[in-house]
Amino acid sequence: METLSTKSYILITGGSGGIGTSLSRLLAEKNILPIIGFNSNSKKAFALAKELKTFAVEIDLYSKNSIDNSVQFINKQIKNDDKLVGAVFCASPSPDILPFLHTETEHLSKQFQINVIGHQILLKALIKKFFLKAKKGTIVGVLSKAMGSEKDQTATSMSSYIIAKSALKSMLSVCAAEFNWLKIRTVIPNFTKTKMLDVFDSRYLEILDKQKKISTPENVAKLIINEII
Repeated sequence: METLSTKSYILITGGSGGIGTSLSRLLAEKNILPIIGFNSNSKKAFALAKELKTFAVEIDLYSKNSIDNSVQFINKQIKNDDKLVGAVFCASPSPDILPFLHTETEHLSKQFQINVIGHQILLKALIKKFFLKAKKGTIVGVLSKAMGSEKDQTATSMSSYIIAKSALKSMLSVCAAEFNWLKIRTVIPNFTKTKMLDVFDSRYLEILDKQKKISTPENVAKLIINEII
């Protein structure tokens, strides 16, 4: 990251959430200015931006106009030789806790619009406006261990969320294949102590906590930083 003679910025979608807030503070400690992307929590976003001597930007990932306007706003805020050097995609709706047979189109649409479609529109705009000329940039997508792996079973009753997160991973993979100069990474954290956990039954969370399967926003932020620095 270029931090000596110029200011380096990284955009964080969901920047006022639990992971986004921890990541913003950690980036600031590394002399990288976070741009606090928010949708509904403007009060917290602007307070965090003031604390870290940076700026916040409204990004409604449901709206292409909002995304386009946010990119224009960022471009106006970054002055002189300062640079936007990357983005972290933290924004996501909370999971819909439903069995597969009760998952409807509306649940999939909500998850896809934020995790995949909105982020894809934003990523295209960021490449065109900031990264393409220099052929340099870093993108980190936040996934979830609920997706499962060859060793671990996919979580149940979270199908719309898991399908969308898997599609986000695929979208980033496609982008990486077409822009091999773009550094694209993903992190796959455990369930994390944020407001997103409010949708789960407290007894289920107690089990996960005993199994040490719940992480903290600070630990997830460290995972992300390791992919950036």
